Amino acid sequence: MTDPILDTADSATPIHAIGPDKLEAALGALHPLARAMATQAKFEAKAGQALAIPGEDGGVDRILFGLGAKADPWSFRGLPTKLSSGAYRIAEAPADLDTRKAALAFALGTYRFGRYKQAQPGDGPSLLVEDAAMATAVRSIAHACALARDMVNTPANDMGPLQLEAIAREIAQQYGATLTTVVGDALLEENYPAVHAVGRAAVEARSPRMLEIAWGDPTHPLVVIVGKGVVFDTGGLDIKPSAGMRQMKKDMGGAAHALALGRMIMAARLAVRLVVITPVVENAISGDAMRPGDVLASRKGLSIEVGNTDAEGRLILADALTRAAELDPVLTIDLATLTGAARAALGPQLPPFYTDDDGLAADLARHAEDQADHLWRMPLWKGYEDALDSDIADLKNDPDGWAQAGSVTAALFLKRFAPTTGAWIHFDIFAWNPRARPGYLAGGEAQAIRALFALLSERYG
Repeated sequence: MTDPILDTADSATPIHAIGPDKLEAALGALHPLARAMATQAKFEAKAGQALAIPGEDGGVDRILFGLGAKADPWSFRGLPTKLSSGAYRIAEAPADLDTRKAALAFALGTYRFGRYKQAQPGDGPSLLVEDAAMATAVRSIAHACALARDMVNTPANDMGPLQLEAIAREIAQQYGATLTTVVGDALLEENYPAVHAVGRAAVEARSPRMLEIAWGDPTHPLVVIVGKGVVFDTGGLDIKPSAGMRQMKKDMGGAAHALALGRMIMAARLAVRLVVITPVVENAISGDAMRPGDVLASRKGLSIEVGNTDAEGRLILADALTRAAELDPVLTIDLATLTGAARAALGPQLPPFYTDDDGLAADLARHAEDQADHLWRMPLWKGYEDALDSDIADLKNDPDGWAQAGSVTAALFLKRFAPTTGAWIHFDIFAWNPRARPGYLAGGEAQAIRALFALLSERYG
């Protein structure tokens, strides 16, 4: 595919983005045949409506695009699916339409994943953005979101620990960052015992590892991003049923999102010292797999009783969050495809987040709304903390059933390991569109990172 955002083009088909209040004037500007065609097509400038208007030469003269009464720039996300290949430009739009958001929405809507198709998708539509700085900024966000979606969509046979490490290395090299890796039994030597325990059952070529990218001026405020990197989750000895295992290639979605957000931050050169930490494992089954009832050590020194081997993500995040705490960050963000309970509570389109910092939560909610990257704050409810108590260890990874709120208790588990200096915020993302809709291809989806990037840009831009 061509790049979805262009800053130069020999020619570009004009897009006339209009609301119902401008419909009469827009139709009046058309030649009679085109006007009759628009009437026959029942084009009423409703949100998402698109109509190609032919010119007298038989080619496409312009695109009429309906914004509806609210003129929402994010409606542009559905437009590329209605366009043929070629370059386009926004030639007419309401004065209050945010064209940067419209361009980003357009770019996000062009995403396709055709890696395994013999018939590759052809070039898609592109949008000409003549403001070079805007084009660069929009392109950077769109590329990062596409990277996260590509990683989630790629099956585990091609997105194992080595491949995830290779992507992290490529990002680090591109932006002058350093990448530190700890692999296999070296995890025990470097005190990442929970990561080792979860990943040790995999074959040697898919050995567990800790990846840590460091970038930026050491004098700047330190922001740490942690991403869960379970490249495939069988459930371990508490094996998942086949239906539950079908999409577990996406269980590294947290790591994909962490790397994509890190890439956005580095590309924008925000005034932060950035560290991206991704524990990467395959939760496999073998004679060396961890067992229900095992008691694991953790980097923090807390012992963890394994009540369920399918609650492995929080185990590897425990070591990663402890590592984050050692760095004394002002802000720690963790992203994980962690619980089915989050989907039961809020569904696939609305990921929950958890934090004790009310100011951070309010700022994030504002940016989530502004960026149409929707999120919902959930409580770190203290009344459920003792559901994590173990009879023989400091805590257990499967809470007592009476607590019921599985996403909340998972967040409470992570809080035991999260930094206590600075703010901490946890995201229980889905990273997936279970059904296609205009601008949202079925499959991997980038969630929360555009809102987070807007928040970080406001604070450290």
